[in-house]
Amino acid sequence: MMLKEKMGARAVRLAFGLVTGLAVTQAIAQDAPIQRVEVTGSAIKRINVEGALPIQPLSQEAIAKTGATSVAELVQTLPAMQGFTIGAVAAGTNSGGRVSASIHGIGESYTLVLLNGRRLAPQGSGNEVNLQAIPMSAVERVEILTDGASALYGSDAIAGVINFVLKKNQQGGDIEANYSQPTAGRAGGSRYIAATYGWGDIDTDGWNVLASYRRDEQDQIKAIDRDFANTGYRRFSYNGANYVYDNTSTASVPGNVTVAFRNPAGVPRMDSVGFSPYLLANGNCPTMNVVSSNNTATTRNCTFDSVATIEILPENKRDSFFVKGTKKLGDNWEAFTDIAYSRFDLTARIAPNTAPFTVATNSAQFDRYVRPYLTQAQIDRVSSVAGNYRAYDWGTRDSQTITESKHAVIGVEGEVAGWNVNTALTWSQNSIDERYVGGYMRNTEFRALLADGTVNPFAPITTLSPETQQRIDNSVYHGSIREASTTLKAFDVRGSRELFALGGGAAQLAVGGDYREYAYEQTPSSDAVNGVIYNFNAPAAYDMTRENIGVFAEVLAPITKELELTAALRYDDIAAIDDALSGRKVGKDQSKTTYKVSARYQPVPQLLFRGSYGTGFKAPSMLDIAQPVVNAGFTAASWGCPIADATLCRPGTTQYNVLSSGNADLRPETSKQYTIGARWEPSARLSAGLDLWDIKMKDRVGSVSEQQAWANPASVPELFSTYTEPATGNTYWAFLRAPLNIGQSHYRGIDWDVTSRQRLAIGTWTTTLNGTYMLKSDYTVPGTTDQWTTSLNFFGLNNEVVFRHVIRLSTSLDTGKLSNTLIANYRNGYTDAAATVFNFNTGANVRNFRLEVPSFTTFDWQGRYAFTENFTLRAGMKNIFDRKPPLSLRSSSGHQVGFDPRYADPLGRQIYVTGNYKF
Repeated sequence: MMLKEKMGARAVRLAFGLVTGLAVTQAIAQDAPIQRVEVTGSAIKRINVEGALPIQPLSQEAIAKTGATSVAELVQTLPAMQGFTIGAVAAGTNSGGRVSASIHGIGESYTLVLLNGRRLAPQGSGNEVNLQAIPMSAVERVEILTDGASALYGSDAIAGVINFVLKKNQQGGDIEANYSQPTAGRAGGSRYIAATYGWGDIDTDGWNVLASYRRDEQDQIKAIDRDFANTGYRRFSYNGANYVYDNTSTASVPGNVTVAFRNPAGVPRMDSVGFSPYLLANGNCPTMNVVSSNNTATTRNCTFDSVATIEILPENKRDSFFVKGTKKLGDNWEAFTDIAYSRFDLTARIAPNTAPFTVATNSAQFDRYVRPYLTQAQIDRVSSVAGNYRAYDWGTRDSQTITESKHAVIGVEGEVAGWNVNTALTWSQNSIDERYVGGYMRNTEFRALLADGTVNPFAPITTLSPETQQRIDNSVYHGSIREASTTLKAFDVRGSRELFALGGGAAQLAVGGDYREYAYEQTPSSDAVNGVIYNFNAPAAYDMTRENIGVFAEVLAPITKELELTAALRYDDIAAIDDALSGRKVGKDQSKTTYKVSARYQPVPQLLFRGSYGTGFKAPSMLDIAQPVVNAGFTAASWGCPIADATLCRPGTTQYNVLSSGNADLRPETSKQYTIGARWEPSARLSAGLDLWDIKMKDRVGSVSEQQAWANPASVPELFSTYTEPATGNTYWAFLRAPLNIGQSHYRGIDWDVTSRQRLAIGTWTTTLNGTYMLKSDYTVPGTTDQWTTSLNFFGLNNEVVFRHVIRLSTSLDTGKLSNTLIANYRNGYTDAAATVFNFNTGANVRNFRLEVPSFTTFDWQGRYAFTENFTLRAGMKNIFDRKPPLSLRSSSGHQVGFDPRYADPLGRQIYVTGNYKF
C-alpha cells in the first residue's frame, strides 16, 4: 500500500509539474521528504500533490526558459491570460504604465493577485494590482489557480488567483544581468541587473534574511520607428479594393475653424460649418496634414497626422527592492516579515497639444481667414468662431508618472494544540505622482503669444526665429498635476488541523478571518486647480475609505484512498464608502455568503478526475459608486452630432469630449461557476490533462460604449451631457460614460495540455503543447436583459476580443550543461472593430467596415549553457521570423493606430543575453 501511495504521489506530482506554455520542470524524486504546504486555493496545509482545483505552477527554471524579463511579460504570455491591460496604453492615458493580469478574458478586476499569499494595494479605487510592483528577481515560483476562489479569498477572485511565491531561506548570493535589443534599429532596447543575497540558515541558525535588488530600463519606440504604426492615414488593400483608414485629427496646424450661427425663430435653420482656411485658399493641405476623408457637406477640413508624432512604447525605469526575514521562535513557531518596495518611472509622449481658441468677428484674423469663405447670409448670422489648433511648435505632450509601491507584512506561523496557525498584519500602498514635463502650455503665456501675433495658428509648420522659439520654450509648463494613492491596511488569521480519521486519511478543518481597509486619495496640484495650464481640466479630488470583514471555513474529507471531497464557506461584509470630502456615506453596505464544493477522484495512480462548483460576488469599486462627473478625455473615434442642436453640435465628423461619473445605486456582481477535468499519465513519458470551466455572472458592472451610443443616440439620451471648453467657453455635446449593472455574462472554455518526455542518448527531450479553447464569451447588450452579443473571435461592444484558440508549444532538449528551448505562440484570427474607411475604387466612405484580422504566430528560441555550477549564460531570440502585427482598424485602447498593441507586440524580433553568477 505504501509503495502504491508513493507511486500515485509521484504520478500526480509529475502531472502537477506541467507548466502552461512552458518547459516542464524536473519531477520530484520519490525519496524526497514529504512536507505539508499551503497551496493556492486552499487554507488547509497538505501534501503538495495534484488536487481538486486546476493550478498551473511555474518554477524558476520554467520562467527563465520563457525569456520573460518582467512579471508582466511572463504572465501575459500564458494561454489562460486574455483581456489584460498592457503598459503601452500609457501613451494617451493616465495609467502610469500599469500592467494587469486577467484569467480567461473575464477581466482584470476579477483576477486576484497575491504576494506570498497576501494581498497587495491595488492601483486606483478598485482591486487591479499593478504587476510592475512585483519584484521579479525575488520570485521563486508562481501558482495560477484558473478557478474561482471567492469562497476563500473574497469578492475579487471570481476568475481565479495568481500567487507569486518569493524566495525563502537562501544562503549566499547571485547576480544576474540581461540585455535585449530589437533587430529593427536601436529603438526599444531593454536591460536589467539584479542582485540577491541570503544570510543565515533557518534550519541550522534559526534565522534567515534575504535581500534582493533589481534595476530595469526600457527604451521608447516611436511610431515612426515601425512601418505598421507610423501614420494615422493608413492606406491598405482588402479583397481587391483600395482603402484608406483616416484616423487623423481636426486639431491641425494650420488650424481649422468652426463657425456657429444664430437660429432665431421663424427663419430656416443654419447648421455650423467647419473648414480649413489654408485648404480653401491653396487647394491642398500642408506638411503633416491631409484632406480629411471624413469631410461632409458642412466641413472642408485639413486634418493633422498626429499618430506620426506619438510613441507606441513608452520609456521607463524601475527599481525594486525586497527583504524577507525569518526567525524561529522555539521548536514550533516562526516569525516572518516581507518588505517590498518598487519605484516605476515612466515617461509617455503623445501628439502635440490641442489648443482651441476663439476668433473675434471684429478682428483681423476673422477678416483674413474666415470672412472670405462665408456667404453674406452666413456672416449676418455668425454667433461664434472657434479655431482648432495643434500646438506643434511646443513639441509632444510628455507626462512623467512616478509610481511607488510599498508593501510590508509581519506575522507568525506555527503549531499550537494541533492547529497550524498563520497570522499577519499587512500595510501596502500604491502611489502616483503625475507630472507634465513637455508640450503643455502655460495659460497666460500662451494667450499672450496668440494675442500679440507671435504665434499665428493659421500658419503652416515653419522654421521659427530664435526669439520666437525662446518665448515658446518659456511658455511650456513643467510640474505635477496630481498625486494619488491607494492604501491597504489588513489583518488576517487562519488555522487548520486534523479532525478525525476517514477511509482515505484524516479529515481536516481550516477556519480564518480577515479585516481590510482601503483608502483612495487623489489631490490635484494647485497649478491644475488654478488654471495655470491652458485648456486644462483639473483632476478631481478624492478621499474615500471602505472596510471589508470576511470569515471562512473549509473542510477536507478523504472519504476513501481514491475519493476526496472539499467544501468551503465564506461571509463578506463590505461597508459603504466613507467620502471624507463630502462628509457622508456613499452607496450601501454590501454583504454576501459564498460557497464552494470540490471533489478529487483517483481510481488508479495513472488517472485523476476532479471538479468543483461554487459561487462568488464582487463589490463595485469606490469610484464606480462615488465618482462625481469629471472630464475623461475624448471619444476614441470620430462621430457626427449625436443629437441635432445647432448650438451644441460640432460640425461634421469629429471627436467629442467624454465625461465619467459614478453610480451610487450599483449592485454587487454575482457569479456561479464550475469546473470538471481529468489528468492522465499512462507512463513517465507521457501526461495529459484538460479542465472544462464555466462562469455565469449577473449584474455585471460596465458602461455603454461610444459605438453603441452613437449607433442609436435616441435610445440613451441620458448619456449625452454637455462640456464647456476652458479655453473658449464654447459648450458642446459630450458623452457620459457612467457605470451601471449592464446585465449578464457567460464564459466557458477548456484548458488543456499534453506533455511528452523522452530520454535520448544525448539528453532529455521534453515537449509540452497546451492552450485554452474558448467556447463562450457572451454578454447581454448594455441596457437590455435578454439581447446577447459576443466578443469571441469578434471585436465586441466592450472593445475587446476573446480568442477561441491561444496555444503554446514548448520543446526543450537538455544535455547536461547545454539546454535548447523552442517555443511557438499562436492566436487565431478574428473579426476587427467596425470602422469608417474611404474606398478609392468607388470614391465613397464605407461605414461599419470590418476587417478579418489573420492569425498571429511567433517563434522564440533560447540556449542555456552552464559553464560551471556557479555561472550560467542564456542567449535567445524572440519572434525569430520578425512577424509584424497584423493590420487592425480599432480606435480604442491607446493612441496607437494600424495595429492592436494588446494582441501583438510592436518590438518585433529581439535578441537577448542573460548571465547569472552565484556566489
